[in-house]
Amino acid sequence: MARFTLPRDIYYGPGAISELKNLKGHKKAFVVTGGSSMKRGGFLQKVEDTLKEAGMEVQLFEGVEPDPSIETVFKGAKAMEEFGPDLIVAIGGGSPLDAAKAMWVFYEYPEKTFDDIKDPFTMPQLRKKAIFAAIPSTSGTASEVTAFSVITDYSTLIKYPLADFEITPDIAILDTDIPLTMPKKLTAHTGMDALTHAIEAYVATARSGFSDPLAIQAISDIYDSLVDSYNGDVEARGKMHIAQCLAGMAFSNALLGIAHSLAHKTGAEFEIPHGCCNAILLPYVIQYNSKVCMDRYATIAKAIGLPGNTDKQLVNALVDSIRELNRRLNIAPTYKENGVSEEKFKEKLDFIAENAVGDPCTGSNPRPIDVENMKKVLSCAYYGEDVTF
Repeated sequence: MARFTLPRDIYYGPGAISELKNLKGHKKAFVVTGGSSMKRGGFLQKVEDTLKEAGMEVQLFEGVEPDPSIETVFKGAKAMEEFGPDLIVAIGGGSPLDAAKAMWVFYEYPEKTFDDIKDPFTMPQLRKKAIFAAIPSTSGTASEVTAFSVITDYSTLIKYPLADFEITPDIAILDTDIPLTMPKKLTAHTGMDALTHAIEAYVATARSGFSDPLAIQAISDIYDSLVDSYNGDVEARGKMHIAQCLAGMAFSNALLGIAHSLAHKTGAEFEIPHGCCNAILLPYVIQYNSKVCMDRYATIAKAIGLPGNTDKQLVNALVDSIRELNRRLNIAPTYKENGVSEEKFKEKLDFIAENAVGDPCTGSNPRPIDVENMKKVLSCAYYGEDVTF
């Protein structure tokens, strides 16, 4: 038996934050956010005002850092426990949404430790104290519709992708006014994260007839709109916001692969944003996996109109198109060109490869991989050499 899980309600379009007014009957709302961008744009105030208009007492938890830490999660959970909300609202990029999901678990189960939940699908049943609404500000992580939360242990520099359908939000609000505020570099990185989500979902071992159409539609829409979105086109920004959500629905159920396994481990070690890591890795991972699922990648290439008479030609065209997309988004194609010294790379290679093999995303990669081959894939992504093994 398989399972396919989505939020119960998804509100989308300009001004969609106002749909929070439909949550009447709740008494206390705990709002989690990151930096000051949501405040500067007036979106945080709009959330607070709408919740109060619906009759709720509101408490804010601000300042969630990029790549949220275990310490921030427990700090937020303690604040939730003191306030006692029956509604949790997270607004911002993937970091505050992911942090709020983990806070939610420890709010409902304060006796739990991080070790109790870090293995996939080990979380207890939630919604005994509160439901969860997510409002994304970036067009990439799709945390508003996924069963995932990425939390960083800064003592080891390891990112843990928590995974359980329990933390799939109840409500997702895709207000397409919000991503208009994204800077260009963030637009590029989050967009390539979304593309990686969709492509990995389409070839992942847990893919299904439910996830495949979502993944293909997301890939097509991202190819249509990402460069224009990067260049500031308003309509393209809105289309990307929906496309990344489609990708999220796909990968939350189909799961991911080793591009994400390596991105989780290299991001913290090399201090490179997660989406940028995925942009670097994706062509090399496609080359590695194509040994076992060339036809799936060829189908993607056909769907976006790439040339080729054979599956191999189509896969090569897909790899080339992703490299060209990175170029148009001003993303350097290798770790070396993104400023990682050869000395540091060699020092961390074994550690990263070993931890990437143990990452939850590795289990759903279409082609099995061991530490030695993981090192080879990462080395190709560092030096810019094609994967031929």
